[in-house]
Amino acid sequence: QVQLQESGPGLAKSSQTLSPTCTVSGDSITTTNSYWSWIRQPPGKAPEWIGASHYAGNYYYNPSLQSRTSISRDTSKNQFSLQLSAVTPEDAAIYYCTRSYGGGRLDCFAPWGQGTQVTVSS
Repeated sequence: QVQLQESGPGLAKSSQTLSPTCTVSGDSITTTNSYWSWIRQPPGKAPEWIGASHYAGNYYYNPSLQSRTSISRDTSKNQFSLQLSAVTPEDAAIYYCTRSYGGGRLDCFAPWGQGTQVTVSS
């Protein structure tokens, strides 16, 4: 059974950097053709794809967030991490990590972590 678990501080101050980590079990982040993504959902809004770590070591980002986003991975720990810099209260959301094998629709992503609530204080 594949499981993803987000971890990291749930509170940040404006201008700081968010840095949650996703730990994967039951699968490898180097499994062929897999993408390991971060998606967030602000309250009352639609989910927003932030970016992904590709099994081959490439990284892909949402153009609207790319200037503030960095994704990295630690294959020895089967983890991938997000760094979102210069946060504002508009970055408050539930942050999820999830797996896909390509495709942009939400139903292409499975399974999902339980999500981590992030609050940003001004």
